[in-house]
Amino acid sequence: MTFASRLVELPPRLAWKRGQVLSATLYRRAFRDWGRGSVMVGPLKVQGAERISVGAHCAFHPGVWLAAEQRGDLRIGDRVYLGHRVHLHAVGSVVLGRGVMVTDDVHIGNGGHDPSAGMAVTPGAPIVIGDDVFVGQGATILGGVTVGAGAVVGARSVVTKDVPAGAVVAGVPAKILKNGVKHTPAIREEQQS
Repeated sequence: MTFASRLVELPPRLAWKRGQVLSATLYRRAFRDWGRGSVMVGPLKVQGAERISVGAHCAFHPGVWLAAEQRGDLRIGDRVYLGHRVHLHAVGSVVLGRGVMVTDDVHIGNGGHDPSAGMAVTPGAPIVIGDDVFVGQGATILGGVTVGAGAVVGARSVVTKDVPAGAVVAGVPAKILKNGVKHTPAIREEQQS
């Protein structure tokens, strides 16, 4: 194993430490806002950092791709968790509330492509993800959608319509399976102190 490959394949504890150092220096300067205690671990891709705000005590895992296009505005609240290979793409406004948990391989984006304009990226309607929402692995949330506080989006679901607060949705397209559920995030503010 070469020295370079050892740097890339750090044990989890060291990778987390490297993420803390980079987050406290590089990311804090590059992003519009970078919250205290937020950490990006491992390789990531960022486009339009000056149009991206990250709240306090967030955790982003390897492969996360954050993109805010020319007219985009990406806002990530406090205590947000982004799993591996999550793609957040803001062509218009995309807002994630506090305590949102987004698991691996999720895509949240509001852009489209206009064939009449040479496949240029076109802004879609805003996306708002409420506080304490859980988004299951491989889900997709499209433009013009509001996901209410405490809702749960099932794995591999495609969300094309609003989700009420406290609802569980799943399927392609996602449909309400249950109402009145409240996702309680594992990370509490008092644990972050």
